[in-house]
Amino acid sequence: MFVKNVGRPTREAYGDEILELGKENPDFYIVDCDIGKSCKTVEFWKQFPRQHVNVGIAEQNACGVAAGLAACGKIPFVTTYAVFGSMRMSEQIRQEICYPKLNVKIACSHGGLTPANDGASHQGIEDMGILRTIPNMTIVNGCDYYSTRKLVRAAAYYQGPVYLRFTRDAVPFVYDETEAFEIGKAKVLKDGSDITIIANGDVMSRAYEAADLLEEKGISVRLLDMHTIKPLDTEAVLDALKKTGRVITVEDHNVINGLGSAVCEVAAEAGTGKVIRIGIQDHFGESAPYEKLLDKNGISVDNIVSKAMELL
Repeated sequence: MFVKNVGRPTREAYGDEILELGKENPDFYIVDCDIGKSCKTVEFWKQFPRQHVNVGIAEQNACGVAAGLAACGKIPFVTTYAVFGSMRMSEQIRQEICYPKLNVKIACSHGGLTPANDGASHQGIEDMGILRTIPNMTIVNGCDYYSTRKLVRAAAYYQGPVYLRFTRDAVPFVYDETEAFEIGKAKVLKDGSDITIIANGDVMSRAYEAADLLEEKGISVRLLDMHTIKPLDTEAVLDALKKTGRVITVEDHNVINGLGSAVCEVAAEAGTGKVIRIGIQDHFGESAPYEKLLDKNGISVDNIVSKAMELL
C-alpha cells in the first residue's frame, strides 16, 4: 500500500490502540511519566482513570510501580520517551522487570531522530541497542500507523517484557488496516533475487522507495520489514542471504548494536553473504529538521540505491 508523503505519527497509533485495549480489559494499565499529552495517553486517562497512574517525572519509580502491578496480575504499559525508557530506566528494567520476567510493556515515543529540533538530549538513537542486551526483553518497532496499532495489540497479549518504539513525526503509510502481524516474524514486502533490503521503523518508507527505484533499473529486490529486532527472525535473514547473498540494513538507530548488528551476527555465524549497514553513525544527534538529519546520516533513498549498486 506504500503511500509517499501521507501518514501519521506512530505515537498516535499507540494512543488509539491502547484506548481500545482499555475498553476490552480492565487489567490493562498505563503508568505515565507526566508526558501523556506527547505520548497520546490523555484520552485513556479520561476514560479509564482507575487504570491510569501518573507517577510524575520519575521514570525509575514508574518501573517499580509497573512491576508491582504486573505481580498482581495487571498488564501495565510504562509510557515515556525513548531516551528515558531505555537509559534512565535501564537498571530498573533489568532488575525489576526482565530478571523476574514480568509482564510489563515499555511504550516509548520520540524514538530515533524524530524529535529532530529537540536535539541530542531527546533523540533516542541508542535505545534498542541497549535493551537488546537484556535477557527476556522483546523489542518491537512498527513502521507506520497501521502496523504499530497491530503490534501494540500483539504486545499487549504477548507474555513477558516488551519494548515498543514510536515516532514523534508523521511517517508514510506502508500498510493498510487489514494487514496481520506476528511478533518475531518479518514481513516480506517484495520478493527478489538480486539484493535484500532489511529495514524497520520510520525509515521503512525510504527503503521501500529505494527498492522501487532499483526495480526500475532492472534489479530484483527482496524487501523485509524486520519490525521485531528481538527475537530476530533469523530464518528470514538466512533465507535472504541464501537467495540474494547481499543485504543492506536501514535503520533510524546507531549502527552499533541495532538492526544492522543483529543481521550481521546471523550472517557471521552462517559464514555467508555480505551486509552493509545504513543508519546513524557512532555520534550523538543534533538539532535540525527530521528529514535533514536522516539525509545527513546517509539514511536517504539515494544512498540506499548507491550502496545497493556498490554491492551489485
